[in-house]
Amino acid sequence: MDAVLESLPDVFKAFGYTVLLFLVSGVFSLIGGTILVAMRVGPISVLDKAAATYVTLVRNTPLLAVFFFFSFAAPKIGINFKWVDVHIGTFDFTSFFSTAVVSLTLYTSTFVCEALRSGVNAVPLGQAEAARAIGLPFTGVMSQVVLPQAFRASVPPVASALIALLKNTSVAAVFGVIEATAQMKVMTNNNADERWGIFIAFAIGYVVLVELVSLVAGTFERRWRIA
Repeated sequence: MDAVLESLPDVFKAFGYTVLLFLVSGVFSLIGGTILVAMRVGPISVLDKAAATYVTLVRNTPLLAVFFFFSFAAPKIGINFKWVDVHIGTFDFTSFFSTAVVSLTLYTSTFVCEALRSGVNAVPLGQAEAARAIGLPFTGVMSQVVLPQAFRASVPPVASALIALLKNTSVAAVFGVIEATAQMKVMTNNNADERWGIFIAFAIGYVVLVELVSLVAGTFERRWRIA
C-alpha cells in the first residue's frame, strides 16, 4: 500500500478523470436516451425504425469496437476531435477524452433508451389518449404527461445503465485517457511487488463510486416512487 500512499495525488486525479467521464457521458446519455425513446414511441414510422435499428446495432456491438471506430476509423473519414484542447485546473480535456465521451455516450444512450421505454410502457395508455383528446400535440403529451411518469418508473433500470457506464469508463484507459484503470496499470508496472495492494485500493475506489451512484438513485427512487 506504500505505493498507493506515495502516489495519492495521482490516484485522486485519475479517479477525478473517471468521475468526469462518468458525469459528462451520463448527462449526454440521458439526453440521447430520451431522444431515442421519443423516436421509438413517436407517430413517425421512419424515426421509430431508425431508432430501433440504431439501438439494436449499438447494444449488440462491444464497447471496445465503438472506441476503436471513433479512435481509428472515424478520423479516416474526417471525424476527429483534435480541435479539443482545454485545460481546467489540473485536468486536461484533449481529443482522447472527447473520443471517450462520444463513445461512452453513443453506447450508453441505447441502454438508457430501453430503460426509459419500459417506463413509458408502464404509463397507462388512457392518460396519453386523454392528453391528446384535450388538444395537446405529441411533444406536449410526451413532455408533460408520459416522460415525467416514465422517468419515475424507470429509475432502477436507468441507474443500472449508469452504474454500467461508470465501470465502462475503464475502457478509456486503452485509448489514452489516464483515468483510474490506466493509473492502476502504471502503478502496478512500477511496483510489481505491491500489485495486490494496488488492485485492492483501486477496487475499493470503484466500489465507493458505485455505492454513491446507487445511493443517489435510491434517493430519487424514494422521492419519485409511484404509489
